[in-house]
Amino acid sequence: MDYPGNLFVVAAPSGAGKSSLVKALLELDSRVLPSVSHTTRPPRGQEKHGREYFFVSDEEFDRMVLADAFVEWAHVHSRRYGTSKKAIEDRIAHGSDVILEIDWQGALQIQRIFNNAVLIFVLPPSLDELRSRLERRGEDSADVIDTRMQNAVTELAQAKEFDFVIINELFERALFDLKAIVHAQRLKYAAQRRARGATFQALGIL
Repeated sequence: MDYPGNLFVVAAPSGAGKSSLVKALLELDSRVLPSVSHTTRPPRGQEKHGREYFFVSDEEFDRMVLADAFVEWAHVHSRRYGTSKKAIEDRIAHGSDVILEIDWQGALQIQRIFNNAVLIFVLPPSLDELRSRLERRGEDSADVIDTRMQNAVTELAQAKEFDFVIINELFERALFDLKAIVHAQRLKYAAQRRARGATFQALGIL
């Protein structure tokens, strides 16, 4: 189906900066909404159901898997996380633009379901810089960083499958590039016709 809203899917190896870029975009552009995933883990701190996540039981998650309700789902640290097709559809059907952070495999799965999805891959300027960023985060052990770097080689090779590539060397420039992609997508003929169908009809444009 065609929806008035756009779906942006951002992928990157760990440490490339996609989460920071997406967070900054959401703060700057009120028309872009985050995708809210379902999870079987309990809420943390001030998290609220339907805002950060949809918090569901294992039994409810199982029912959604059997009903093919997820465009993708995965085990992460003994909990399950999934991206609901309906949650995305509800937002883009009302004209909102939705942005989703996900791994490259999930991104390609989503594109098969939502043909108009815009896939964006964030690259680091070099592997050395990627390792430095992971080390500066101070969140992972040396072994975990080594594993992330090994995985990055496979992940980076998938960039050719995406519509746009952003090299996150300078954050401000990368954010400008992400904003430019979002704005350009909104101005594409097909996107404008989906979003402004009444105007096209009034102008006699078929």
